[in-house]
Amino acid sequence: MGFTWTIVALIVALGLTWRYLGSYMAAVFDGRVHFLGWVERPIYRALGTSPEHEQTWKRYAGSLIIFSGVSLGLTYLIFRIQGSLPLNPQHLGAVPPALSFNTAVSFLTNTNWQAYGGETTMSYFSQMTLVVQQFVSPAVGIVAALVLVRGFSRRNSSTIGNFWVDLTRCLFYILLPIAFIAGIIFVGQGAVETLAGTVSIHDALNGVTQTIARGPIGFMEPIKQLGTNGGGFLNQNGATPFENPTALTNWLSIYLILSIPFALTYTFGKMVGSIRHGATLLVAMLVIFGSFLAITSYAEHQGNPAVAAAGIVSQPTGNMEGKEVRFGDTASALYGVTSTNTSTGSIDTAYDSLNPMGGFSMLGGMMLGEVSPGGTGSGLYTILLMAIIAVFIGGLMIGRTPEYLGKRIQAKEIKLAGLGVLVMPLIVLILTGIAVSVHAGRIGPLNAGPHGFSEILYAFTSQANNNGSAFGGISANTPFYNVAGVIDLLVGRFGVMIPVLALGGALAAKQVVPAGLGTFRTDNTMFVGLVVGVIVVVGGLTFFPALALGPIVEQLSHGKFF
Repeated sequence: MGFTWTIVALIVALGLTWRYLGSYMAAVFDGRVHFLGWVERPIYRALGTSPEHEQTWKRYAGSLIIFSGVSLGLTYLIFRIQGSLPLNPQHLGAVPPALSFNTAVSFLTNTNWQAYGGETTMSYFSQMTLVVQQFVSPAVGIVAALVLVRGFSRRNSSTIGNFWVDLTRCLFYILLPIAFIAGIIFVGQGAVETLAGTVSIHDALNGVTQTIARGPIGFMEPIKQLGTNGGGFLNQNGATPFENPTALTNWLSIYLILSIPFALTYTFGKMVGSIRHGATLLVAMLVIFGSFLAITSYAEHQGNPAVAAAGIVSQPTGNMEGKEVRFGDTASALYGVTSTNTSTGSIDTAYDSLNPMGGFSMLGGMMLGEVSPGGTGSGLYTILLMAIIAVFIGGLMIGRTPEYLGKRIQAKEIKLAGLGVLVMPLIVLILTGIAVSVHAGRIGPLNAGPHGFSEILYAFTSQANNNGSAFGGISANTPFYNVAGVIDLLVGRFGVMIPVLALGGALAAKQVVPAGLGTFRTDNTMFVGLVVGVIVVVGGLTFFPALALGPIVEQLSHGKFF
């Protein structure tokens, strides 16, 4: 289908999803959906809990950390002993300790940063273990956002739900059914799904034998996209027809990536009793997303400067270096912006081959905090942190006590929101500064100059934002980048999530203040502008100097900004 019809179909599908999936998720988390009660009840009995046993935010956070720790340990163990486990037709040995730990942390944090080639490193059993993490890690993000939503919807409450109940409902009522249906479509379109090993094909004419990797790929794809995970079975990710065989699967990938993050804004509005407030956040997300899409599409529709320098002046199809011919420059730009603005990180093109401003857009979407619309759950709770800061600023401007949905934003709330917003840029800039200052960091990028700096900056930005994509020109499987990456991944995930849970608990304990004539409205166009402004200012002031040393100076070196 043409690009125009791709956009039209995407808007219509996401509009319906926003309304109906958003409403359905609110019903699930409110406990109004019970058709899988026969699955839920045995799980609750085994865990010694029930929907009636709610937790304080501290108990909720403790359950989340315990679950994450156990998941991390089991995943790491499987990687280390994969040579002795079944479903290993290639007889691959144990994954090295540093890479095992980096990968286990990466999938635990919904990042799926891959410093390895899946087909040459991971057995089928290990890959299936990662699929499990691709279900549970987005579920953890969603339930964390749910705590903050309940903070606004409840009053005088010391509890904010039950982690085990929320996690179970998210998995069985939302992620598993959607991923299963989409998996049938992917396999029907030609995505490979087999437990057979590699196949060798001999070209008798040229005397060349090619070994082709395959495996249980097709059903990994939907949850890779739906859960904004991004980690692929094969090293080429969505650029290979084994994972992404047709234009339909490419479109479906984009739709799945955006569906839950956008729909959660309706869920938020439904649960707090004001759809307008959810729509306000949605519009703020769309403004930022549309801006990055316009920048990237325009940048990639221009010719590649390196190709032009080689004497090929005419490039009518735009910058096709590193892109799939079957998708083209504009559809690739849409996929890239979708992936980097949602903490997904899956790719159908080589980001290292983007024009400088195309790379700027990929970086920018992450540097603004992954809020347009961000990852499953993480996008909603991060933009709510930004909204709280916007309310605080707006309240100061009109001389009123800041309030959001009737909850007063006082010193404790603004400190927690500020901490959640500043954790990511701090860890990114600190680790990037260390990497460019030590030999172990400087030997990572394959390019020199500003592009090499962009590769380092992109790597740490991607990991701290739990995105997982890379410029592709950095050698990440080294002791330095594996260890630094683990720090980046954990701080970027839990350094934001824990303040969010604390903030949800603090808000839930508050009483609702009735709106008055002087109440600062937070459900109109002006507030959209204020939220977008806060997001851009926070991201811009923090990261602009770093961007100026990377993609911006690289673009200017070609003699023009666009």
